[in-house]
Parts: sequence; structure tokens; C-alpha cells
Amino acid sequence: MTVRLDPLAAAPKIMKIWFEASVAIASSLEPKLAELVKIRASQINGCANCINLHTTFARDEGETEQRIYLLSAWREAPCYTDRERAALGWTEALTRICEQHTHVAAYETLKGHFTPEEQVKVTLLINIINGWNRIAVGFGGFVDPQVIKARMAAA
Repeated sequence: MTVRLDPLAAAPKIMKIWFEASVAIASSLEPKLAELVKIRASQINGCANCINLHTTFARDEGETEQRIYLLSAWREAPCYTDRERAALGWTEALTRICEQHTHVAAYETLKGHFTPEEQVKVTLLINIINGWNRIAVGFGGFVDPQVIKARMAAA
């Protein structure tokens, strides 16, 4: 992949705000759940950068290799909780909202496992990772996870 533009260098002030919002939103939910959501959206969007980052971060949070490998087939895999399944269904529905209109059914499932505040947090997380996917894919970005960890520690 060829980097076409470094958005952090091109627009540092707004990208700093975007990054800080990302950290705040992600940290408002359980870390493993947040990483599963980010990985699944990134798989759908074909974002190698974000899949690489968030599988690394998921492992750092204690996520198992089995659950990471099975994520693309989460419906058939018995290793996810009902709460995780609700979040993953909502992730897929919102990430693919223009392809299929499954968000109504996915929302009904989400409501059964998340408080209204948590529903907003999960929805914001899905929006943030979809945005990062588009930034990385659009500009050809691929960043070492250690670089992102350092930025997160500084934020």
C-alpha cells in the first residue's frame, strides 16, 4: 500500500481533535467489546491498517486468538456473549446501512443488552471506526501499532 497523504501532518489540529474523540469514545465501553466492534467494522470495510491495529490492541486487552479469528463468523461461533452479539449485529447493520436495511432488527437486539447511554456510546464507536477506516483506506495509511500506542499514551 502506498501512502497518498498523511492526514496527521496535513491537518494536525483537526486530526488531534478526531484522535482525542476516538480515545474518549472507545474508553467509554469495555475494552474487549470496543476492540471487537472495531475489528468487525474494519473487516467489513477492508481496512488492513485498522484490522492490524485493533487485533493487536485486542490481544493487549487479553482477547483470545480464537475469538479474534472467528470474528468474521461470529453468528456461527459459540464463543461470544449475547451482549457482544448485539454489538456486532449493530456494527454490521450500521457499517452496511446502504446495502441492507437490517438496522431496525439489530437495534431491537441492541436495546435488550445496552442501556440508552451505552447504545449511544456503541453507535459513536461504530461511527468513529468507520471514519478511521475511510481515512486509512482513502489515504493509503498503514501505521505500526506501537506508534498509535505512543500517541494514545500522550493524549
